Amino acid sequence: MSTPLLVELFDRLPPLHPGDDEELWAAGVRGAMQEFRSAVRGRYTEGTLQRLLGSADAKTRRAAVLALGLTGTMDSNAAVAGVLGDEDPLVQRFASDALWELWFRGGTAEQNRALQQAVRKADGQPAAARSAFDDLIARAPGFAEAYNQRAVWFFKRGEFARAVEDCEAVLRLNPFHFGAAAGMGQCYLKLKKPRAALRAFRLAVQINPTFDHLRDTIRALEQALDKE
Repeated sequence: MSTPLLVELFDRLPPLHPGDDEELWAAGVRGAMQEFRSAVRGRYTEGTLQRLLGSADAKTRRAAVLALGLTGTMDSNAAVAGVLGDEDPLVQRFASDALWELWFRGGTAEQNRALQQAVRKADGQPAAARSAFDDLIARAPGFAEAYNQRAVWFFKRGEFARAVEDCEAVLRLNPFHFGAAAGMGQCYLKLKKPRAALRAFRLAVQINPTFDHLRDTIRALEQALDKE
């Protein structure tokens, strides 16, 4: 059986193995990744890549989910979220990263640029960042990631109740947003609402089973609540 072209293109990338530092890997393959992105765009539709996520071959699924992270739109949100629980750990990792890429591209090109600019201002120019988030949300009320990034802004400044409101808005717009669910759990912990935190953390793990770091938190909350 011949190797699918997508896998041939994927095999040109330096290999990433389970346990490797993905950020270091990505930094070292930037040029090759650009070539992969260009080749995929020229040969595959988004719908075809979505269908390849259901392949029986793990490497094909890896290649497809990586390609969707690089080239896909929010139309692929549900399909990529569907492989977060894949049996292959690299498919899981690529899917988690791909979803963040899709979410940040969830608006128009202009809205996506505005979100990136607001995020860059968040630490050094907090007032300007807040204004930028508010303006973007007013102009694009369906852009889930704008609410999520404003929730992060609120959290860092101790405005936990307002962060929860934004996390709830994110999840209404994008029920696959495990980041908003986990963030909401952290907010509820700060607000000393352990039962609400537990519900949020369970939702985050339900969406993204790779969130192993939350399982200890969930167990600790369950044990503490059982003692009440």
